[in-house]
Amino acid sequence: MYFHRHLEAVVERIAKRKSVIVLTGARQVGKSTMLKETSPALNYIALNNPLVRQSVKVSPSLFFETYKPPVIVDEIQKAAELFDYIKDIVDDNKIKGQFYLTGSQSVKLMENVSDSLAGRAGIIKMLGLSMRELNGITYKEAFLPTQEHMNIMTTEVSAFDYSKIVRCIHKGFFPELHETESDLKDWSDYYSSYFQTYIEKDVRDVLNIQDESSFIKFVKAVASLTGEMLNYTTIAEICGKDVKTVKAWMSVMESSGLVYLLEPYYNNFNKRLIKSPKMYFLDTGLACWLLGWNTPEQLTNGAMWGHIFESFVFTEILKSYYNDGIVKPPLFYYRDKDKNEVDLLIENGDTLYPIEIKTSSDPSKSMIRAFRCLEKIPSKKLGNGAIICLAKERLPLTENAWIIPANLI
Repeated sequence: MYFHRHLEAVVERIAKRKSVIVLTGARQVGKSTMLKETSPALNYIALNNPLVRQSVKVSPSLFFETYKPPVIVDEIQKAAELFDYIKDIVDDNKIKGQFYLTGSQSVKLMENVSDSLAGRAGIIKMLGLSMRELNGITYKEAFLPTQEHMNIMTTEVSAFDYSKIVRCIHKGFFPELHETESDLKDWSDYYSSYFQTYIEKDVRDVLNIQDESSFIKFVKAVASLTGEMLNYTTIAEICGKDVKTVKAWMSVMESSGLVYLLEPYYNNFNKRLIKSPKMYFLDTGLACWLLGWNTPEQLTNGAMWGHIFESFVFTEILKSYYNDGIVKPPLFYYRDKDKNEVDLLIENGDTLYPIEIKTSSDPSKSMIRAFRCLEKIPSKKLGNGAIICLAKERLPLTENAWIIPANLI
C-alpha cells in the first residue's frame, strides 16, 4: 500500500525550476518509493548495488550514456565521481528536472552538492509518514497555531482517538510498518533489522567505528535524552567515550536524519538566554525499540512518556514544514537562566507563536506562564499560543492561547 506524500507537490514544483532535485532523509522513509511511484517512466539506478558502483568507478563518463536522463539515482553519495558529470550535463542543455538524486547520509551528499551543483539543485528534506499523510488529509500548509489552521484541520480530521495516537507513536512512522497489518513481533524484527542496516551502511560509510558496543550505547543514550537540552558530557559518560568522539557521532546521527538539534531562540536583547540546542530523536518507534518499551502500554506507563510525546509532536510540526518544501524551518525553543522555558517557538515574520507540549488531557493556565517572558522581545509580536496535548477537543485557554489536540497538528 502506497501512502501519498505531501512532498509529491514540492518535487513537481522544484522540477519545473531546477535541473537537479536532491532528496535527503533517513534510510527507509520512502524517498525512492515516492519518486518511482510519481514518475514511473524515469530510469532508476540504485548505487547500493556494488556492480553498479563498480561501473561508475571504471567509466563514470559513460554512465549517463547508459542511464540517460531524466533519471533517479538512489544513494548518490556512494558515487561522488558522478557529480562533476551531472554538472557538465545540466550546464550544457539547461533542461529542468533531469536528475533526481536521493541520499540517506546528507553530510557527504551536501558537500558534493555544494562543490559541484551550487545553484543548480533544489534541496528537499523528507521524514517518515506524517499523521496527516496516514489519515489521508490533503491540507499541506506548515503548522501554525492560528484559527485558520485549526478550522481547516477540524474539517478534515476525524474525532480524537487516544488509543490510535498512542499506537502510532509506539509503532513509529517508517512507511513499511504501515503498509500491512503487523504485530509487535513484526515491529521488533523491523527495527532490529533497520538498526543493523543503519550501522553497517550509513555509519560505517562515515565513521571508522572500532567499538560497536559503545556506539550502540551512544544511540540508546541519545534516545533516552530526547526532548532535553544537549549535553555532550552526559552522553560521553554513558557510552564511555570522550566528548570529541560523541560530537562526531552526533553529527552523523543528525546528518542521517535520525536526530534534530533545535536551536534556542536568541536575540541580542538578552544575553542571559541559554544557548545549547535541544535534541529530538525523530522516530518515536525506533526510540521505543531502543529503550525497550515493547508495547504501547509500557510506553504510556513509563517514565519517558512525556519526552516521547513531546518528540512526536515536535516531529509532526517539523514534518509539516519539510512537507511544504521549507528545508530550514523557523523553529526554536526558549529558555533563560531563570529557568523560564517554552517548548517550541515558531517565528513567522515579525510574530512569535509559543507552544507548550503536554501529555495532559486537561491542561491549565499555569502551563503557559512562561509565554509572558516573550513579550519583552523587541521588534516581535506575540501571536496566538497553544498547548498541544491529549485533550479531546480544541478549546480556548485564555484570550490568546488555545488547547489543541495532538491530532490537529
